[in-house]
Amino acid sequence: MRRWPGSGDTESVCGAGAAVAARAGLVARGVLYVLIGVLALRIALVDDDEEADRGGAVQALAEQPFGRFLVWAVGIGLIGMALWRLSEAVFGSAGPQGPKAAKRLLSAARCAFYAVIAGSVLAFAAGERGSGAGSTDERSRDATARVLDWPGGQWLVAGAGGAVAVTGLVIAVRAALRTYREHLPARPAPAANRAVDVLGVGGGVSRGLVFAAAGGFALQAAVAYDPGQAKGLDDTLRTFAGTPAGPWLLTAVAVGLMLFGLFSFALARWRSF
Repeated sequence: MRRWPGSGDTESVCGAGAAVAARAGLVARGVLYVLIGVLALRIALVDDDEEADRGGAVQALAEQPFGRFLVWAVGIGLIGMALWRLSEAVFGSAGPQGPKAAKRLLSAARCAFYAVIAGSVLAFAAGERGSGAGSTDERSRDATARVLDWPGGQWLVAGAGGAVAVTGLVIAVRAALRTYREHLPARPAPAANRAVDVLGVGGGVSRGLVFAAAGGFALQAAVAYDPGQAKGLDDTLRTFAGTPAGPWLLTAVAVGLMLFGLFSFALARWRSF
């Protein structure tokens, strides 16, 4: 467990609280990715018109028995994820590089990201149906159009798209290199280790590929000065089905996103904090 500033009792309480928040957040993230993967798989196999993004996942969850309770649980879990990243930004994350400024800034950005997602999911749970289930495609195009109208907006969109694309590539490479192993000292038997590697590599590479593609579309929108070329998660996934590989590529990516969801569950069980 990471040591926190202050007395021994305070360290234990803060560290335990961060671990609980992190595990709840990882489970919530896992639920969303599994559902997004399922929706993407439906699109690949039966050309479903459901949206394979966070909004579609929240809507699908709400339609299940005790759906509203489940949506609330996911939203609260995502708050836990945001609080965990906030704790890393304030106190530093585990590992020798954890206290460094770059790591803290990354954790702060992740905190803001998950706070926004948690807010939209909780708003949906509270009855604002246009919040958690809003189309990421429409939001991406609207946001891109607004920024393009700003002074220097074209450069801002290009920079953001490039950052997302690079982030995707880094995610994929880190997954292929299995860097997550440094945070999993508590994994049990070799069979479980192999299972975690299948989930971590397959899921991480797929997730990185989706991020890289979405960033690439934002770059295209900036170069063409056309917000219509920006794509949210749903449109990005559907684009894979339009490649020469056809629906088989989307099927592979969909399965990979489900694997990442299961990998999040594995992290919630075995990751050290």
